[in-house]
Amino acid sequence: MTNLLMAKISLTRLASRASRLFFTGLLALATQQALASDDLAPQVQVSSDDGTEAEYVAVPFIFATESLSTSVGAAAVVKHAGQRQASLFALGLGTANDSWVTYLGANDYQLPGVDSWLFSGEYYRARYTEGIFYIPGQEVGRAADAPERVVTQGDESFARLHLKYVLPWGRGAKGAAASLRSAPLGSQEWNPLTSGVSSIELTPFYTEQRLEGYESLPQSARGLELELAWDNRDDRENSKQGGRTSLTLTRDWGSSQRQSWTTWEFEQSLYLSLGQSGWFDSRVLAFNFYLADTPTWNDYDPNSHTNGRPPGFAGVGLGGFKRLRGYSGDQFTGRSALLYAAEYRLEPKWQPLQSLPVFRWFDIPWWQWTAFVEAGKVSDEFALDSLHSQMKTSFGAGIRFEVEGVVVRTDLAIGEEESQFWVMVNQPF
Repeated sequence: MTNLLMAKISLTRLASRASRLFFTGLLALATQQALASDDLAPQVQVSSDDGTEAEYVAVPFIFATESLSTSVGAAAVVKHAGQRQASLFALGLGTANDSWVTYLGANDYQLPGVDSWLFSGEYYRARYTEGIFYIPGQEVGRAADAPERVVTQGDESFARLHLKYVLPWGRGAKGAAASLRSAPLGSQEWNPLTSGVSSIELTPFYTEQRLEGYESLPQSARGLELELAWDNRDDRENSKQGGRTSLTLTRDWGSSQRQSWTTWEFEQSLYLSLGQSGWFDSRVLAFNFYLADTPTWNDYDPNSHTNGRPPGFAGVGLGGFKRLRGYSGDQFTGRSALLYAAEYRLEPKWQPLQSLPVFRWFDIPWWQWTAFVEAGKVSDEFALDSLHSQMKTSFGAGIRFEVEGVVVRTDLAIGEEESQFWVMVNQPF
């Protein structure tokens, strides 16, 4: 009897680890060409009944893409990494065309006796020998929404340190770690003092992109990002009610080799629950509004002969797995950007995944069908008429599911000229 019990426990642990192998492999595929502005860190859900013992897994993988050729690598995830709410993620790969990618992230750590702060860090470095990049302004008269597509060798890297202070009201009254947990459904109020999580986040950053044959382009940016946010969602990754509001200011003070510049970004999301139906446990309309500008765009320093414009890879842009998904990552860059997005998210009562081969070992509490549409524009002037003229659109559908507290997202997005298939972690908003 004891042997049978131990065998059952071993199988349970194996199934739990197998599920993490699955989403870790998917995330590895998603990093086939990450841009310096991409958010690669998975958001791990923390529930009230989670344990504190560290859970970890490492997995090798192999895949092939147009820009990377055949790729071989490994990824690892550690949940409850030293602290209950903390997690670690690492990834490395090499390819047949001599490209390589490395990424390391440490998320949501706290210092002893500092209950209102969360500390995270990221480091990314990669070389793409046949990378696909979009270069703005290489031809006279070329607009922000008509970049030049080039295939060349590119070296990229970034480092970020996230210092997040959770204000002591609303759901932050019990501390920063407690604020990571989901809120009870229906508990949202439209008052930051009694509902949601209000936070101030400082992020010192360094980012670099060097393209062979385009050495005259700006190659680095370093500075400070300040985000003011009110997260009034009932759940960070499967929101049914509430919304999230954020204002982000980014500043690079420049140097003798870098121009100084400033950007700001405003983002508002809203979630409306339509309740259950005969076929679905949940029906949600999700909306997102994004507006960004570079107020220093037309500044000019006659002494250094530099302007106040950020490098394309560090400034305002649309395209990629998060915004305007029917286009490549940061395909459109310029002074300002505007985006409207809407999604219809359905959670079927029918749950076949738990009974399918391999999937039946996974802990998948929900899966979701999604239809979405987006319209956006990047412009070299900050004017509503310019941002609303000749907008780029994309639409598509996707399937998403939660695996061990992490949302895996697959989206097929169709743009005006091409389509993109994204496999990533986290919801787009």
